[in-house]
Amino acid sequence: MARLIEDYAVIGNCETMALVARDGSIDWLCAPRFDSAACFAALLGDPSHGRWLIAPRDEVRLVTRQYRGDTLILETVFETADGAVSIIDFMARRVGVSDLLRIVRGKRGTVSMRTELVARFEYGSIVPWVSRQEDGRLQLTAGPDRLLLDTSVALRGEDMRTVGEFEVKAGEEIGFALSWTPSFRAAPEPLRMAESLAQIESFWSQWTATFKPMGEWSPAVLRSLLTLKALAHWETGGIIAAGTTSLPEKLHGPRNWDYRFCWLRDATFTLYALVGAGFLGEARAWREWLLRAVAGSPDDLQIMYGVAGERRLTEFVIPWLPGYEGATPVRVGNAAAAQVQLDVYGEVVAAFYVGRRAGFADDGTSWALECALVTHLEKIWDQPDDGIWEVRGGRKHFTHSKVMAWVAFDRAVRSAEEFDLQGPLDRWRRVRAAIHADVCERGFDSGQNSFVQSYGATALDASLLMIPMVGFLPPSDSRVGGTVAAIERHLMRDGLVLRYHSETGADGLPAGEGAFLACSFWLADNYVLQGRYDEARALFERLLALRNDVGLLAEEYDSAAKRQLGNFPQAFSHLALINTARNLMSTGGPAHQRSV
Repeated sequence: MARLIEDYAVIGNCETMALVARDGSIDWLCAPRFDSAACFAALLGDPSHGRWLIAPRDEVRLVTRQYRGDTLILETVFETADGAVSIIDFMARRVGVSDLLRIVRGKRGTVSMRTELVARFEYGSIVPWVSRQEDGRLQLTAGPDRLLLDTSVALRGEDMRTVGEFEVKAGEEIGFALSWTPSFRAAPEPLRMAESLAQIESFWSQWTATFKPMGEWSPAVLRSLLTLKALAHWETGGIIAAGTTSLPEKLHGPRNWDYRFCWLRDATFTLYALVGAGFLGEARAWREWLLRAVAGSPDDLQIMYGVAGERRLTEFVIPWLPGYEGATPVRVGNAAAAQVQLDVYGEVVAAFYVGRRAGFADDGTSWALECALVTHLEKIWDQPDDGIWEVRGGRKHFTHSKVMAWVAFDRAVRSAEEFDLQGPLDRWRRVRAAIHADVCERGFDSGQNSFVQSYGATALDASLLMIPMVGFLPPSDSRVGGTVAAIERHLMRDGLVLRYHSETGADGLPAGEGAFLACSFWLADNYVLQGRYDEARALFERLLALRNDVGLLAEEYDSAAKRQLGNFPQAFSHLALINTARNLMSTGGPAHQRSV
């Protein structure tokens, strides 16, 4: 049986990331190329598809783990009958080099250890050629990729693996450094382990120093911000939705997607989270990424891009990987990039509006682009689209999509009014009013006293929780109250919120998935807006309790199996956590700011 998703912790260097299991196995690591080919993929198959294990040889009696302070340095402690050791895992980055470092430190007695490295490129399909350099480091080469393994432990080849045994006594340290670099470049210099550890600890300590505390929830919020930082590329500013592909939204099913891309719908949530927490540098970098990514003809706007702004995200299936607990197919790339989703226009224009309110400088480039986007949206807002959840069951007039189209015109009008920008305001106001009237007439079911997923339907959708949060209607409106009540009645499972009823066939896939964590946070936000503070706090604390032992969340939660589901760690979940914490703290939170 595969390890639970929540059994993993994440380490990263703002270029790539690795997932570390409780037993000392690193089962997922992508080469830091923009095409993200994996060199460890046991997460989606078995150990033969790539992993790196360092663990005691004897039976382990106790395992604890935690991050060292407010960093992405993970320390796992193993206790055996003969002693105790800790493994310190972290990542570093040099020009053209990505380093994965593991330090085994003896704490008590003497512990017999073993290591097993199985490096496989291209998602477990390519076995590298292994040789030894003059300086003693092992070199593993496959096409454009090369790994260099540096350690004092004697290693040998065995059944297409690199293995070794060693002992660690109390007070001793044994280091392992695995460095990726393009195979056509000169080999980088070996690292000094202790020096690298000190540098990385200093980096994270300096980065978190700008954090604006959030009271009792500061530790949870800061861990979520550290996770977002791990998902952000140091050079491009792009923030990927998750570090993995094809972790299932339903166990043993086909709801397996590649999330290693940047979604436009995350834009406004991201800016509110970063600006509110004091990380203005990351917020500016994300805004600049957004500006570059969407530049071009408005009718070519995509819903997602690669971390450098790549547009071609062709989806294909990897048949040789059996998938997480047999969930197939394993997909790389994402065909949803070609979908039409009207909501992204609203998110993009809203994000630039938030950036202006945060004081980010604007040379006029973004406003010209926004005007072009709004002009194009004026022609297409009344057409069906694929919706926020990227359903593959055909286009419809999704209510949330129309609401976010309204947001695009509303924020364009606000930007012009508040920042003295030029635009056809009278026309934009007329379109804004027309969209509002259309949604209220065709997207509302008076029989249920609720807005519905799409025009003419009766099905509900948790994205409707955004209606008061973006200011489309005030929280006190009876239609908002009716919608929240309908979602409470029909879309909640064990106190958590489903995106929609997949049994309706709207998404063109077999029914069933977990509760969507971001939507559950949105319900807490709605409670705050309605003055139901105690309920909001209770739901928020329930969601916090779903995090794993190191504070991480995936995309969804299966309340029956009591386990996390979906790609991991999930930016959308952590963004929602950050923003809900701020909403609970004061009336100046994102939900209040967006709703007025």
